[in-house]
Amino acid sequence: MLENTPVPLKNLPLEARPREKLLARGAGALSDVELLALLLRTGLAGKSVLHLAQELLDTFGGIAGLLNTNADDLKRIKGLGGPAKRAELIAVLELARRALTQQMAEQPAFESPGAVKDYLQLLLANRAHEVFAVLFLNAQNRLIALEELFRGTLTQASVYPREVVVRALHHHAAAVVLAHNHPSGNVQPSRADQALTQSLKAALALVDVRVLDHVIVAPGRALSMAEEGGI
Repeated sequence: MLENTPVPLKNLPLEARPREKLLARGAGALSDVELLALLLRTGLAGKSVLHLAQELLDTFGGIAGLLNTNADDLKRIKGLGGPAKRAELIAVLELARRALTQQMAEQPAFESPGAVKDYLQLLLANRAHEVFAVLFLNAQNRLIALEELFRGTLTQASVYPREVVVRALHHHAAAVVLAHNHPSGNVQPSRADQALTQSLKAALALVDVRVLDHVIVAPGRALSMAEEGGI
């Protein structure tokens, strides 16, 4: 079928070419596929750059999923086998992650509670395994750092309060936001999540560090335990 036949960018109608479209109408007029195609620049034999960009988004779950990829992940995509193209894409994705972190650092984390959930969802929601992260905040609730401290099946036994306390002291944090993802897609806290939250809250209280929230994220959704009365 015609729709499955890759079309080189130079053969597309002028108004459909990503570069020309961006210059004429602005970056906001481009789809995720078109923006990614501009970064990739070239496809490969039998596959246009637009098809390659679409494959990347489909494989990793969209832009949010791409933000969580690394160079080894990208090797799975035919057409990104060369180190130069992978390095360029990883560099751009890292800049995007750092831009998000900088925005969080420049305003109080709870000036807009939704922004915290959006930020954590973007960084953690598309992981294939559970990740436990901590946002370390200063006395003005501005972000000092985000660290991923534990991976795997998260229970009270596998997340060590002592390590969280050590990192909080290292950053001279006044408060923290706990966060983890549920790959299953269900963001409701389990009993283990609730027990872990209370255990960490008690441990951090001993060094005068407040737990402001525990956010659970999954693709397309996020839950604040503070908003649900669980903190």
